[in-house]
Amino acid sequence: MKKQHTRPAPRARLMPRLLAATLAFAASAILYVPAQAETTAVSPQKNQPAAPSTPVPQVAMPVPGAPVLSARSYVLLDANTGQIIVQKNADEPVPPASITKLMTSYLVFSALKSGQIHMDDMVTISKKAWQMQGSKMFIEVGKQVSVKNLLMGMIVQSGNDAATALAEYVGGNEQSFVSLMNATAKKLGMTNTHYEDPTGWPADGHVMSARDISTLFNALVKQFPDYYHEFFRQKEFTWNGIKQYNREKLLFRDNWVDGGKTGHTEEAGFCLATSGQQNGMRLIAVVLGTASDDARNNEAEALLNYGFRFYENVPVRQARQVLATPDVFKGAADQVPVGLEKDLVVLVTKDQAKNLSVSMTINPKLIAPLAADQSVGKLVVKAGDKIIAERDVVALNAVPEGGFFKRMVDTARLWFK
Repeated sequence: MKKQHTRPAPRARLMPRLLAATLAFAASAILYVPAQAETTAVSPQKNQPAAPSTPVPQVAMPVPGAPVLSARSYVLLDANTGQIIVQKNADEPVPPASITKLMTSYLVFSALKSGQIHMDDMVTISKKAWQMQGSKMFIEVGKQVSVKNLLMGMIVQSGNDAATALAEYVGGNEQSFVSLMNATAKKLGMTNTHYEDPTGWPADGHVMSARDISTLFNALVKQFPDYYHEFFRQKEFTWNGIKQYNREKLLFRDNWVDGGKTGHTEEAGFCLATSGQQNGMRLIAVVLGTASDDARNNEAEALLNYGFRFYENVPVRQARQVLATPDVFKGAADQVPVGLEKDLVVLVTKDQAKNLSVSMTINPKLIAPLAADQSVGKLVVKAGDKIIAERDVVALNAVPEGGFFKRMVDTARLWFK
């Protein structure tokens, strides 16, 4: 009788081979772990495109002490970083006079941007608006005036009549508009501000701080740049046959000043919030409670000159710029691009600019799933040994969890990580 040979079933032969292949692949994965996931102290030159260079003087001047002013309170703010360079009594609530109209402008600009109102809308002037005392545009009761002309009258001529007419039109009535002013101040983080009217006419409890004014001014410029440049840089406006010049005298004195708002009452003194740009750097100066028109102009100008002379903005990294592509474990993708959510610009004295360094650390064990904008590390900027900025490094896109085989292999790799 012939001896019969039995052949192993196909599945019985396949399983040992599959197991062997899996173990071999896992072993090779264990032996090779890319170092990129352990990136530390990243050199800005080697790991990303270089940031735009900033000219540095051959010999940087030492930074003197900030000017000491006679104003009751004041602030010099760097708009790009939100840092205050100089301050005195910055959080003291004081009467702001017509600087109040910065908030009235902000809310009118917001209504224009949202489409709630339009520049060519015609506003019927109420008796209350017509009767307003103080600085005036000289509008007439019962007449219709466009939103655009009312804005010119409020911002250039500081018209209390124009501000009241705009408040009534946007808010439905003045009281509702004032409620909106206070709610917006709270939303912007203006913790030492309370409004009683849209004009700055003296009223008990109507106050702002220098810091809050700089915060508001910065928000207005950033959120409504077109409206800001259209109205705040105007040097004169004629209405009803009466030409009036902008009370912001620095517009006539310094060509780099592009807007501001004055205020004056007996209680508030002479006040000014003003702003200008040089070499891409915007500064906002606020001086409150000076003794004269000349004093507020000279002291605000002194603050701006000090900031531009001795400080500068240095761009470090752009938003969404890929700074590295570290490895991801157990994911549908093997790597993920990482960077910053927002542009990173730092404020430094000009003698510090040449000593800046940037380093980045990334978690060496990034495990999927990763959400877009999830923090995966830190980026640190130093001037010499001093940390001047620190930001989260985030995943620039999501990485979902990988399949069973990928997760199994990466689990083995992580044992040796």
